[in-house]
Amino acid sequence: MSEDDPPFTQGRARKALGQHFLFDPDILRRTALAAGPVEGRTVIEVGPGPGGLTRALLNEGAGKVIAVEADDRFANALETWPEAKDGRLHIHNADARKVDWPKLVSCAGGTQPAMIIANLPYNVGTPLAVNWLKAGSWRGEMALMFQKEVAERLVAGPGSPHYGRLAVLAHAVSNPHIAFTLPPGAFKPPPKVDSAVAVLVPLQPEKQFEDLATLEKVAAAAFGQRRKMLRASLKSLAKTKGIDATEWLENCGIDPTARAETLLQIQFRALATAFADA
Repeated sequence: MSEDDPPFTQGRARKALGQHFLFDPDILRRTALAAGPVEGRTVIEVGPGPGGLTRALLNEGAGKVIAVEADDRFANALETWPEAKDGRLHIHNADARKVDWPKLVSCAGGTQPAMIIANLPYNVGTPLAVNWLKAGSWRGEMALMFQKEVAERLVAGPGSPHYGRLAVLAHAVSNPHIAFTLPPGAFKPPPKVDSAVAVLVPLQPEKQFEDLATLEKVAAAAFGQRRKMLRASLKSLAKTKGIDATEWLENCGIDPTARAETLLQIQFRALATAFADA
């Protein structure tokens, strides 16, 4: 930060909003650039709080930062920043879970695909990530800070204890990895767990799986009883289409006695396609 930068806004973190703030300039810059250069890009930030990451994004040349903040104290304070007055910073005072993202980007004068870079409030991180994974072409690269466990669930592969529905969805549309982790002491107030920045770079359109609703349904059923064989865990879901789970699996070239944690992305895609076509 330079001496000319506006100071961070003031206010205590609110537990009910899952707020944990970062102030270290080096960490904030690493987060801002974790998904690649932001220069000239439209960047969505959720939960800017006192504005540390917001400032880092603006300093790194983001063309427009769209900051979604539910806390009136911080939203009002950010409105006083010079960039808010000249149009580079757009503040939307709302609950991020209720935002129409493509409409917001358009109304704010942003460009697509918009990056999403945020130190997410802990109580809304997972549902927001799922929402964004299902997004259309308006959404570009993402760098999202979560509790470390959530980040691990996003990037996990077959055989990992963290592998589940979230990872299957993430790998269906992106190439996810963890950029770095942070201890509780990096935040104010410190959370009870480590945190991590998960970076999700969109796959090329032809490599993405389009029917995410069905894929999520199949993955949720498969991992809902992860200790059971797939022929058992998928039995109830198969019945909704009047098909036999064992035949469904065998027709997809999958051993009915296998367990969900062993399946590759391509196998989950095959199951979802067959289920949709049944």
